[in-house]
Amino acid sequence: MEREDTTAVLDGVGLVEPRSVTIAPPPDSFLLDCGESLSPVTVAYETYGRLNADRSNAVLVAHAFSGDAHAAGWHRGDRKPGWWHDMIGPGRAFDTDRFFIVCSNVLGGCRGTTGPSTVDPATGRPFGGSFPPVTIPDMVRVQACLLDHLGIDTLLSVAGGSMGGQQVLEWLVSYSGRTRSAIVCATAAKHSPQQIAFNEVGRQAILSDPNWNHGDYYGGERPAGGLSVARMVGHITYMSDTSMSEKFGRRVCPDGRSHPFGNGFEVEDYLHHKGSSFVERFDANSYLYITRAIDEYDAARGGSLAAAFEGLEARVLVMSFGSDWLYPSYQSQHVVRACKRAGVEVSYCEVPSTYGHDAFLLEVDEQTRLITHFLRTVEEEG
Repeated sequence: MEREDTTAVLDGVGLVEPRSVTIAPPPDSFLLDCGESLSPVTVAYETYGRLNADRSNAVLVAHAFSGDAHAAGWHRGDRKPGWWHDMIGPGRAFDTDRFFIVCSNVLGGCRGTTGPSTVDPATGRPFGGSFPPVTIPDMVRVQACLLDHLGIDTLLSVAGGSMGGQQVLEWLVSYSGRTRSAIVCATAAKHSPQQIAFNEVGRQAILSDPNWNHGDYYGGERPAGGLSVARMVGHITYMSDTSMSEKFGRRVCPDGRSHPFGNGFEVEDYLHHKGSSFVERFDANSYLYITRAIDEYDAARGGSLAAAFEGLEARVLVMSFGSDWLYPSYQSQHVVRACKRAGVEVSYCEVPSTYGHDAFLLEVDEQTRLITHFLRTVEEEG
């Protein structure tokens, strides 16, 4: 069924068009941390606002694990806008009357940027399980190439939450001279064993699906069951006990037990819905590659995070959320302490919230106040 066209009720940045650019076209190649190369690499991205004359007002927004380049606005026919829509637009935290916002889909993704579902020029078939391993630094280097293409030498700021926050930290470590500030939301400089464990359960759900077929399932049955379960597990970690109690309680669905061995609770039906809808928009192989990159990332490269931040001149804003048990506040505070030890100017706020990890997407008002003040200060400092 064709989706309803919502162009009559658009708000924020309004109707937007996805774009793409090719980097490392043959005979050039893009070298990965694993030692392998890709050529060419396609990058899907969107922009909002206008780049000023001296190209000094650009802000790079990095998406979380299951996000994409569509951070704000509406694609024609959309039922809902981009994933950070309420934060990007005229008069919003990332004010498009003042800033030029750029967001791209990460390397290894499945929403327009080169990833496992991309056709391998050498074989004429999707890469599948033969796609080379990628890292958070690989993803950030691709973003840097995109900025080169857009003619942006220095960012006013780079911002992101969750996996997006890891990309922000990588910008500070590897491209400290290319950004004047950074906004780090609900993330960790490296994953804890618990965070790795949850991702491993999701990966095993996919790998155990008989349709995964070593990653070679394109053109056939997809590992929908495994990917759905992986998303269900992940979604539990995004919420909090309080938010789940408020949203569902122990209410049962009107139809009773709609799933085998289920008790008919609304929360069960909700998880099944989240799992099945995720299968329609995400690729199982991308889930495997991206979660591996998240788990392996260590901003300090095995050493001291403070040492990694030495010489950093960018101003940093770090935010955590009180009920976030997936990325608890102590991990953000670790980043703050490392900044202070390195002599980096850093501000920190733990935002009260009952939303759990999803708070960085939902606590719009408080984040808007903090980010608006922060970016104004960065602008005034020149």
